Amino acid sequence: MPVDRTPCEKSRLCQPRSQKDVAAQFCDASESPDAHHASLLKSILETQGPGGSVIFKRCVLLLAVLTSYPTVPFAQSSVQGPVAAPAEHRKTSEPYTGDLSIFDSAGRDKRLQIDRVMDILGITPGKKVVDIGAGSGWFTVRAAIVYAVDINPESIRYVSERAQKEQLSNVKAILGKEDDPLLPAAAIDSVLLLKTYHEVAQPVALLRNLRASLRRGAKVGIIDRNGNGEDHGVGKDVVIHEAAEAGYRLLSQYDFVKGDKMDYFLVLVPNE
Repeated sequence: MPVDRTPCEKSRLCQPRSQKDVAAQFCDASESPDAHHASLLKSILETQGPGGSVIFKRCVLLLAVLTSYPTVPFAQSSVQGPVAAPAEHRKTSEPYTGDLSIFDSAGRDKRLQIDRVMDILGITPGKKVVDIGAGSGWFTVRAAIVYAVDINPESIRYVSERAQKEQLSNVKAILGKEDDPLLPAAAIDSVLLLKTYHEVAQPVALLRNLRASLRRGAKVGIIDRNGNGEDHGVGKDVVIHEAAEAGYRLLSQYDFVKGDKMDYFLVLVPNE
């Protein structure tokens, strides 16, 4: 009685290759991570002998092709663990854009002891000074040869008109950037950021870019109040840390600029 064969076994659409050729082709992939599959399939082919079914050999060949593709080790899987998010910038206060005349309040000179501040920063006749965060120009007009820097166009207009009105020909107003005061290179002797640092959006970048404009022996003064960054104040330890990151060291610090000692005065110098 004839043995029934399935339609697949009766098919002759494909001519079978020799067992040795199939095994040899598949074994070329033995350098892949699935080399053990190649060895196993080779053994299966050899055990079938010349009378093995054609469809069985085709299935083996198909399996050989599929498993010969490189596999991705688990350790290199595209599914990776969570990537740490970049560190956020610390919080800063919104820059003041209101009435600039409030900075010229009566008695401010005495409260801040501004003459003492200027002595500590070495601001004497002939020195080139930068007032970063110039606002109304309250400090600008007291320091004589000054670059008044601000990111508020209204402040630049205000200071320019004030200098012209008070006949201060040595004052130059500069519209700076959040990360760059845009000052001339190697031209500055002293810098003061008066109640401004807490508003600087990119303090480290600003201080780094400022360095190129400083002459040898230049000093950078920062007067601010202790706070959390967004309450119009910033901790002095934060300022010292950011200054160090930008390439400065603390030369001295004072607390005489306000009676309640909430305000501080830091003097920084660039690292040699």
